[in-house]
Amino acid sequence: MTAKLFIRISLAIGASLFIGFMGSLATQEGIVEWYPSLVKPWFNPPNWIFGPVWIVMYILMGIAAGIVWSKGFYHKWVQTALYHFGFQLLLNAAWSLLFFGLKEPLWALIDITALFIVLLLTIKWFRVVNNTAAYLLIPYAVWVLFAAILNFEIWWLNS
Repeated sequence: MTAKLFIRISLAIGASLFIGFMGSLATQEGIVEWYPSLVKPWFNPPNWIFGPVWIVMYILMGIAAGIVWSKGFYHKWVQTALYHFGFQLLLNAAWSLLFFGLKEPLWALIDITALFIVLLLTIKWFRVVNNTAAYLLIPYAVWVLFAAILNFEIWWLNS
């Protein structure tokens, strides 16, 4: 691994984890009192699983983004891929604010649907730049899809 690649991956992981940390601040607001009061589907995982899974997802996202970034930001495809990545990262952070901070499962569902769509486009553009980077986002896409289904069920059961 070159020094340039290592630095870019490290910075991208740091940025991804920072967004995750910011989202966790909004999560803390609603996880204590509001979330336990909701009716949840039978497949709702225990709360302790979300933190470790999200940390792994943010690390994989950062590695993928760092790989793409290392191909040269001057390149149009790299720029397009990273713009999509940044947009999906903002939608990711917004979800925590909408769901836990504002306690609005419907708006969170709309957000996570948009997140999934933008994430699929991000994977497409990452694949144009580097196959490995695209493959690193697949577990994240599966997790977001699961989270969207869970979000829908919580909204449905509590409306």
